[in-house]
Amino acid sequence: MRTVLVTGFAGAGRTAVAAATARRDPSALLVTAEDVPGERVLRVDADAFLRRHLAALQERAAPVLEQLGADPLEAEELTGLAGAQSLALLDAWHTARACGRYELLVVDLPPLPQALRLLALPEELRRYLARLLPPRRQAARAALRPFLAQLAGIPAPTARLYAAAERWSARLDGLRAAVEAPGTTVRLVLEPGPRAVRELPALRARLALAGHTLDAVVANRVLPDSADPWLAGLVHEQRRALDELARQLPESGPRLYEVPHLGPGEPAALPVPDVPPAERPAEPWTVDDLLADEGVLRWRLPLPGARRGELELVRRGEELIVGLGPPGERYRRALRLPSALRRCVIERAGLHDGELRVRFAPDPALWPLPARLPAQLSEHGAPQEVPSKA
Repeated sequence: MRTVLVTGFAGAGRTAVAAATARRDPSALLVTAEDVPGERVLRVDADAFLRRHLAALQERAAPVLEQLGADPLEAEELTGLAGAQSLALLDAWHTARACGRYELLVVDLPPLPQALRLLALPEELRRYLARLLPPRRQAARAALRPFLAQLAGIPAPTARLYAAAERWSARLDGLRAAVEAPGTTVRLVLEPGPRAVRELPALRARLALAGHTLDAVVANRVLPDSADPWLAGLVHEQRRALDELARQLPESGPRLYEVPHLGPGEPAALPVPDVPPAERPAEPWTVDDLLADEGVLRWRLPLPGARRGELELVRRGEELIVGLGPPGERYRRALRLPSALRRCVIERAGLHDGELRVRFAPDPALWPLPARLPAQLSEHGAPQEVPSKA
């Protein structure tokens, strides 16, 4: 199954491009939070999602809530919750993927900064859940539960709570699998102009840092030639921007496609391009063994479009936190180091030809010399989003 995640600039026509992409394929389903007409459309209802899951949560926690004297919330009292839209969109995508009825899923995502945070949610929530209710401690808590209940005067979390945690954990694993599936790619929608030329390199770098594969850049609302002097000036500016955008994309990478401007009241059925399928690389980050010649291991991370002045690196335990962008808008990800690099110290790092290269020297206290590359060198964990204060 293929999944195309459509994102880009706010106001660039992302939803219209997503709808048209789904409509041209009879085996496709559009997943969107917008009011898009059509039969093969799964519309996301964030309020219904929130009511359904809150009701289930209150039911499982009823003994504790009753002991504390808490009044359960009624469905009619819910007026919306920040983040519910993102969770509902992910849940709808997972449901559509699990049903197996469609060969292509087109997911209409919010603008790119919000889209990246949304796609990072499954891993983040999975991590928080593991911290709050660690599976390895469940047996010990079960044994202490009667004593804690007598001591505190309230019932301790029951097995139903841990069962709920296991269900959520499995659900989050499914969401994460959808995000990281080989057939999941990102399609970037923008309007050709100075802003697109200026920001495309940074957008490509952030997508690469997040581990996503960009399959195409769609330049929407391209104006036709005109004899009108004012429109001719706009057309000339767009053509210059399109030429520059094409130069920014590598020959072996995603292509630039043009979609014409259809005037006011733009319909969903745009003449969108037929983009060939693309798959994310199985191992986007690689380790080079330079121990014999230079005494180091080199970790290479492709970051096409990244700028040296906007790159930030912080080592924290077994993770390398990488930040991209200006200080006020920096996007950060924490990458779990491969097992061999966890026993090393960073010697130096640099950006070369769109690739971050970090040199690690073995720590003699953890990896007595002569150093030898272990078999687990290629192991690495999935990236996790890091709070901005990191």
